[in-house]
Amino acid sequence: MLYYLFRYLNQFDFPGAGMFEYISFRAAFAIMTSLFIATVFGKKIILLLQKQQIGEIVRDLGLAGQMEKKGTPTMGGVIIILSILIPVLLFAKLDNIYILLMIITTIWLGFIGFVDDYIKVFKKDKEGLSGKFKVAGQVGLGLIIGLTLYMNDDVVIREKTSIDEIGTQTEMVDQGFMPSDTGITRLTKDVKSTKTTIPFFKNNEFDYEYLVAFGGKYAPQLAWLVFIIITIFIVTAVSNGANITDGLDGLATGSSAIIGATLGILAYVSGHVVYADYLNIMYIPNSGELVVFISAFIGATIGFMWYNSYPAQVFMGDTGSLSLGGIIAVFAIIIHKELLIPILCGIFLVENISVMMQVSWFKYTKKKFGEGRRIFRMAPLHHHYQMKGYPEPKIVTRFWIIGIFLAIITIVTLKIR
Repeated sequence: MLYYLFRYLNQFDFPGAGMFEYISFRAAFAIMTSLFIATVFGKKIILLLQKQQIGEIVRDLGLAGQMEKKGTPTMGGVIIILSILIPVLLFAKLDNIYILLMIITTIWLGFIGFVDDYIKVFKKDKEGLSGKFKVAGQVGLGLIIGLTLYMNDDVVIREKTSIDEIGTQTEMVDQGFMPSDTGITRLTKDVKSTKTTIPFFKNNEFDYEYLVAFGGKYAPQLAWLVFIIITIFIVTAVSNGANITDGLDGLATGSSAIIGATLGILAYVSGHVVYADYLNIMYIPNSGELVVFISAFIGATIGFMWYNSYPAQVFMGDTGSLSLGGIIAVFAIIIHKELLIPILCGIFLVENISVMMQVSWFKYTKKKFGEGRRIFRMAPLHHHYQMKGYPEPKIVTRFWIIGIFLAIITIVTLKIR
């Protein structure tokens, strides 16, 4: 909103109004505003949650310090969501399709998580919202994201093309010319594409069309079908991964902040024509605006840790964890970096896998031997280390360190091919 106001004022040479044209300027204000909202107004929201007696329901699993958390205010994800949405509405270009998709993602999964927390707290149902309804909501969001990216004309990537192609693709040719390192003039074109970034390969682009090459002339349409299915899977998997990781004070929040900072770097270089050309990576027109959104995301998660760090004064609940995971998933898909998720979101991935391994092995051994056996002392993985006697802050800090290491590897993939 402020972007449009100052853009209008800039016509009259209003002092400083032109600064709002710069993404870096608006991103800086977005992160400061989100930090302010999360830390200052976060306290008021926590007091309101306490007044409404919206406390965490804790099942006794025999973990050290677990029962001390009983009654701690939950549904604190509302703080995160507000700290993201308000700065985005103030400083981002709201007619940008990518910003709109991120706003929809935040509200959509925030609502699903809110309903889940509401059932747990007010209906006294420890199971919360039925798993099939959660998955249906995640699948629905994935479908919306996938179809929008497929159908919207503003969703394109910019490719270099040779001069030989002029004449056959005149209507697709961009008006600007960009000199390459060799001094040869190159022409660019904006195209709809199912290409994505694949790490550690020299030509680091993978096209989903390769998977359906058997489709012949129908391969481009089939590629988009594959893309939509993969989008649904990623949104569901990452949002659930963040939800499972949210078991220790500050673990999911800190991990998400680290991931968000990395995605911000990737979005900035992918949306900047000079850096994209220098790094020889995919240039995505208009995606630079996402830096404003991810800045608000980083500010919200760091600000929330003011109250969520050990010992936590508030828990985010599913309201926050589902939103964080969904935002990360959709953001990575939009900037064509979804195949980097297994590296960047390695913490979420390992937590998810530990649960699947534990459940699968327990069921298998129970069927074969008559009693269920476990791989870990308890799943997800962070509880395994709790059972081994590690203090909660040490587990969280070490997971953060691993998260930073994975983030560095993710960024380095831009050059290591």
